[in-house]
Formats: sequence, C-alpha cells, structure tokens
Amino acid sequence: MKVYLVTGGAGFIGANFIHYMLNNHHDAFIINVDSLTYAGNLENLSKVEGNDRYQFVKADITDKQAIKEIFEAHDIDYVVNFAAESHVDRSIQTPEIFVKTNVLGTANLLNVAKGKWELENGEFKANKKFIQVSTDEVYGSLGEEGLFSEQTPLDPHSPYSASKASADMIVKSYFDTYQFPINITRCSNNYGPYQFPEKIIPLVINNCLNHKNIPLYGDGLNIRDWLYVEDHCKAIDLVIRDAAPGEIYNVGGLNEKTNVQLVKTIIKYLHEHVDEKITEELITYVKDRKGHDRRYAIDANKILTELGWTPDVNFETGIQETIKWYLENQNWLKNVMKRTHQSN
Repeated sequence: MKVYLVTGGAGFIGANFIHYMLNNHHDAFIINVDSLTYAGNLENLSKVEGNDRYQFVKADITDKQAIKEIFEAHDIDYVVNFAAESHVDRSIQTPEIFVKTNVLGTANLLNVAKGKWELENGEFKANKKFIQVSTDEVYGSLGEEGLFSEQTPLDPHSPYSASKASADMIVKSYFDTYQFPINITRCSNNYGPYQFPEKIIPLVINNCLNHKNIPLYGDGLNIRDWLYVEDHCKAIDLVIRDAAPGEIYNVGGLNEKTNVQLVKTIIKYLHEHVDEKITEELITYVKDRKGHDRRYAIDANKILTELGWTPDVNFETGIQETIKWYLENQNWLKNVMKRTHQSN
C-alpha cells in the first residue's frame, strides 16, 4: 500500500482528491488530516467513512506534535498539502489567520516530513514526495493577453495569494537547500461538487434557488480560467507518480470566462430547467473587491508535454454536471449554508 497524508481533505478539492484516489488506486491508503474549520466538512466524505483504506485525523497542520504522531504511526509515502485558508475576502479582513495556516502550517509539515524521511547521509528515502497544491493567484494579474507560465514572476495582490506564494517559496527552498523531494502545482479556478458556498458558483446556485440577489463585483468583467475539479485531481495524481522532484506545474482548464458570463450561464440553465422566475434581474453589481485581479489564465503546456495531462471535461459539460450535483444535494447545501452563517 502507498500511504498518502492528505491535509485539508475535508475541504472542496481535498475531498474530491480523496474520492478520486480511492476510486482509481486500489493500493492507496489515505490519511485525511483536517482541523475542520468552517470550510472543512466531513459530509463531503460520508461515502468513504467505512472504507478500510481511509482514516480521518482531526488535527491542525500548525500543531507539530499532532503531525509528528501521525508520521510516527504511519510510514507516509506522500504528503499532499491542500490545507489552506483560501477565501480572498476573508484574507482581507483577517490576514494573520492566512499567514498562520498557509505559511507556518506548510513549514511545519515540511519540517516533520524532512525529519522522518532524511537519512544519515543527508539524502532522503526513495519514493517519498511532498506535493504543495497552490494557485495561479500567486502570479498576480494579467492584461488582456498572455498566460501565466511556470516562469512568470510571483506577484500576489491579496493576503491570501501572498500567503500561498510565501508557502510555495518555502517549499521550493527545501528542494534547493536540501534536495528534499517536492513538487508544486498551481491551478486555475476549480469548480465541481462539494465546493464551499462562499465561492461564486455554489453561491450563485444557492441564491438563485432562494430568489436572492447575486452580488457581482465591479463591472463583472474580471476573467478566470475554470478547471473541473476531477481534472485537477488527475493532474495532481500524475505529478505525484511521474514528475521529477523539484518541478513546478501549472494546471489550467483552458476555459476563460468573465464573471458575468459565468453567472448568466448558471442563471440560464436554472431558468430553463428549474424555475422560470430565476432571471438575470437577480444580478446586483456591488463595489469592487480591494486588490481585485483582473484576469487569470494558465499556460498548461508543460504538464501536457512532460506528463501527458489534458483536461477531460469541457466547461459546457462540467458546469451542467456541477449545477445538477447541487440540485441533487440541496440538503448538503442547506447544511453548509447554516454552518457558514454560524461561523460569521
């Protein structure tokens, strides 16, 4: 068995990754470490609770003793670090929480893993790897043309993206200094099942179903590249198995959409298939977010040419499947929304 320590596995992308790995790799044993803050939800993993290749440990990645105990109890082969505070608006309000989790938490994971994997000669045990799951937001903002490549200088514009860029640099430094086996992936905006409803797609769906106004920042023309979450999981899996240590890979969906295009797509589907009272009149333009990046777009050529990864799900299919999932799981959505209000 290959033992994966998945941090933040009760969150959106982490939970999807756990489902993907258990479904596609029968030699995978998953240890899910999550502190279950407001965005961590064990309902996301209810279908795997009884799986003998899955174990949940409630712990914070900043807790050195808790992480040490996990490494002492298991021969960890791979650390896949999803654990992060990730909402830009919250980072503007409370940046110190993002620094603690995203920077100090990552450093703690690195130190514990290094201590367990390092041999007396300074080399590391074979077939071990630390995967840092990051974001295209570390690159800053693009103009009307161009793409983020792995060589694009880091230029984060929010406390969230700055904390992720800081974590990336610490991870990279462990390879440069110690030859510690790491990879970093930087993805575009993910969408799919189990996404926390403060994010735009589930928020729009929930507001439409409840005939509530849909707040849209600024002029609504900020552009994001949308990646179906299972395609992202497939990319991370390939990086774990096939990437040379030290390499960084951008993972993009090749689906650039303005925010208003995205919102209108969701409204149109719900208007036609669920409730004709759901219309674009629900859109309400609000004051723009501070430091709001205008455009993100990923050049994923490196992971395509080196590892053979391409996204399987086009946006038209993916967004419809995503909307259907939330329609079929409205109790999940209501439970999460209730917890969101309590956390605020």
